[in-house]
Amino acid sequence: MKKNTTPKKPSRQVAWDKEHTKQIKAKLNENTDADILKHLESIGNVAGYIKELIRADMKKKETTK
Repeated sequence: MKKNTTPKKPSRQVAWDKEHTKQIKAKLNENTDADILKHLESIGNVAGYIKELIRADMKKKETTK
């Protein structure tokens, strides 16, 4: 069976994501960060939750200047 060597055209979503988004990763240890992992597993929208926490911290620091 011959493999198709023609590169796939990226989907519109992939192209949009590449242009408009950035991914940030955090590595958590299952032993030392078990409490954080358990908490995040109970959150429905982890990305939204993290963004909310960051924005609250930014606002807090802005008001203390």
